[in-house]
Amino acid sequence: MQLEVGAVVEGKVTGITKFGAFVELPGGKTGMVHISEVAPTFVKEIRDFVTENQTVKVKILAISEEGKISLSMKKAVDPAPGRRGRAVSPGRPGGFEWQGSRNEPASFEDMMSKFKQASDEKISDLKRSMDGKHGGFSRRGSR
Repeated sequence: MQLEVGAVVEGKVTGITKFGAFVELPGGKTGMVHISEVAPTFVKEIRDFVTENQTVKVKILAISEEGKISLSMKKAVDPAPGRRGRAVSPGRPGGFEWQGSRNEPASFEDMMSKFKQASDEKISDLKRSMDGKHGGFSRRGSR
């Protein structure tokens, strides 16, 4: 199979690094999905979105003269039309990634539970970081 820029193909994730995932394409060639091309949201940990041996749909972005193939997972998916032409995924207000790499749909209650848990953890971390600080004012000038 001849690979060409713009084509959407399926491949198997063969390796994961901090900066992206390597995908084996039809014909035995391997391309790389940069971490910024994995999902339409910020990706801090790529393993939250893909696993090794997972079959993924990718779009071929570029093929260099040296034969390096640049891929995108987020551009391989048909976006739902949203406001101002932007892709909007139902169930993910503000671009929050609810499900990670699981394929089964989550219920609204599951999504809210995960959101609340993440929110509580962030608030707890913030409170811990504020402990021991003076609360934003200085006591030196109050004499």
